[in-house]
Amino acid sequence: MIGISPQLQIAAKGSASRIKEQKQPSPRVAIKVNGKILFVNLSDVVAVQAKGNYVSLQRNGSSYLVRELISAVAEQLEPLGFIRIHRSILVNTSFVEEIRPYSTGEYGLLVKGGKEYTVTRTYKKNLKSLAEFWIGAGAFFHG
Repeated sequence: MIGISPQLQIAAKGSASRIKEQKQPSPRVAIKVNGKILFVNLSDVVAVQAKGNYVSLQRNGSSYLVRELISAVAEQLEPLGFIRIHRSILVNTSFVEEIRPYSTGEYGLLVKGGKEYTVTRTYKKNLKSLAEFWIGAGAFFHG
């Protein structure tokens, strides 16, 4: 297993030696919940939100609180399609449906299910990684 922490670990398929050679985490995370280990597919996680020294993994209709810093989780999840949009929020890019510019220079990010997250000006550069190609959006991202 490739560990983020004892509470939050990326579960990997195969032997530990093969994992070290590949350096690619599996798309599942192991979480200790009520004395059990729960395996959650990261492709089902819509967002990760910091709550002090904890992060909340949010899926449609459920969330899991894990003692871990958002910076450590962000580092592990970035290669799996998660982007940082706020100092306390990561979003799974596969759930993003729409970007809405605000007059403040920030953006709204609408995800499947209707929830909207605010993208702060500091992290707006990360929005460009949402799509491989942008058509007609040249002037959309100012600065």
